[in-house]
Amino acid sequence: MSDFVTVIAFSETRRRMPVALGACLLSFTAFWVAQRAAHVSMIDLMVYRAEGATVRAGGDLYALRTTAAHLPSTYPPFAALLFTPLTLLDVASMRTLATVGNLALLLVFVGLSMRLVGHARVERVLWVTAAAVWCEPVWTTVRYGQVNLLLAVLVLWDLSRRPAERPDRWSGVSVGLAAAVKLTPALFAVFLLVTGLAARLGGRDGGPWLRHARGAAAAFVGATLLAAAVLPYDSWRFWSGMVFRTGRVGRAEETANQALRGVLARLLHTPEPGALWVAAAALTAVLGLAVAVTAELRGRRPWAVAVCAVTALLISPVSWSHHWVWCVPVVLLLWTRGLRMAAAGMLLVFCSYALWWVPHGPGRPELHQDAVALTLSGLYPVTGALFLVLARTSLPRPGATQAVTNE
Repeated sequence: MSDFVTVIAFSETRRRMPVALGACLLSFTAFWVAQRAAHVSMIDLMVYRAEGATVRAGGDLYALRTTAAHLPSTYPPFAALLFTPLTLLDVASMRTLATVGNLALLLVFVGLSMRLVGHARVERVLWVTAAAVWCEPVWTTVRYGQVNLLLAVLVLWDLSRRPAERPDRWSGVSVGLAAAVKLTPALFAVFLLVTGLAARLGGRDGGPWLRHARGAAAAFVGATLLAAAVLPYDSWRFWSGMVFRTGRVGRAEETANQALRGVLARLLHTPEPGALWVAAAALTAVLGLAVAVTAELRGRRPWAVAVCAVTALLISPVSWSHHWVWCVPVVLLLWTRGLRMAAAGMLLVFCSYALWWVPHGPGRPELHQDAVALTLSGLYPVTGALFLVLARTSLPRPGATQAVTNE
């Protein structure tokens, strides 16, 4: 009887798979057409290409101003090294490959997210990917030719592939490389370090988490030293000064800035919220890491990873709306844990494009927003903060999770 049931289930899966694949391909095709109809600029991809060209020409990376918007180079020097192959392609081919690559990365990202939450069936991955491509952070990532999906895949591959108690020689490497490209993922290494230390203080073996954190630190340092060997002047400039100049990335009050700093700048009608933002970011970092570490030590890694990602987005000086691709695993986590209303609400926020309904652009109208505009332009950070609260209240008591090692 059990063999008969297995055969029936396998047959059903074979029938569902082509439908799911067809739906995903159809969604991707419609997305491609929509992006072309919108005449997407892929402006960030053009900046990456200019950075690669500057490296090849031996120019001053952080004096670079490129595209019609005169955008600067803002990433660490290691990223510019990785961008040099872009100069070997013509612009049209580069844009096509970037779109195809981001769509492929989205499929991988959804697969890793579903593996993290424990529902990684292929047809489900295809259906979720078909829908996820239309959420605002993903749309904007592809529109600009951004690297957000690549960095998220690096982090999730590291944190979803093995149980916390069994790290291997590669544990932490991809997290460290992601942080060497863009500093925000470094919070995941801090999370691993703090978890290991907290485990030791609690009388547990914190070695696995500490080894994981060391792997991330080693990869980050190795990549940074490689960049310093190839680009010594640019490395010195970045790490001695440019890294602290958050204003180079963009104006704090811009609608696209969905970090705490952006919310406070718009709320206070000031281009620089100063000490208030520093205090708010520090408090959020402490509380967010506390929730993430608690979740990890109680065997709830999906919650820990999601909380750490949202915390990093909230405390970063600038988190553009496309950085919030982490909404995908967050929504999946809430849905699979039975918090359907919360998942649906978050899905609505990230698929509504509501932050773009408010005045934005030239003239800095974000500094003069009314209550409605402030609400719409702060949806991502508010949703993220509510998720942190929900995560904390959803964690089981310590005594109820002793037998659980990795949810």
